[in-house]
Amino acid sequence: MIYFQLFWAYLKIGIFGFGGGYAMLSMIQFEVVDHYGWMTVEEFADMVALSQMTPGPVSINIATYIGYTVGGILGSLVATAAIVLPSLLMLYLVLKFLFKHKDNYIVKTTLASMKPVIAGLIFVAALMMMNPVSFADAGLHGSNVSVIICAVTFSCVFWTKINPILLILASGLVGYLIY
Repeated sequence: MIYFQLFWAYLKIGIFGFGGGYAMLSMIQFEVVDHYGWMTVEEFADMVALSQMTPGPVSINIATYIGYTVGGILGSLVATAAIVLPSLLMLYLVLKFLFKHKDNYIVKTTLASMKPVIAGLIFVAALMMMNPVSFADAGLHGSNVSVIICAVTFSCVFWTKINPILLILASGLVGYLIY
């Protein structure tokens, strides 16, 4: 019975939870603490903090943790599968539609018009990361090492075929050694 409850609770969260893991927290707390009573508010807060520290999406980490707490390894598998199932099904249906209609003029035009939007979103995310915290040494009186690392890494990604993961690791190493 617990596995069905886990599956149903996390399936509902996966279906109706829009906006990412943090937007789902109130829904998860309602199901886990208020509705089923699987943990206290304090335990839930600790679990959220733990889920933020581990790699991966917060909502999936929370589902895995609560599933394990409530139903062991099988519980963690059930909760994790239930929360990702709606997204996987939606992705499958969208991709099936796109591949079926990839030569359709409207689909081609829509996808082509999304490219600059996506590029703009990536550019805005990059600009948001360019702040005084990330570039603490930037400016007239700073060493500008962080700016140089950023510029060199960008140049290598843009004009060479060096693997970006290697560049990220090298940038981290240089930053660690300098700072």
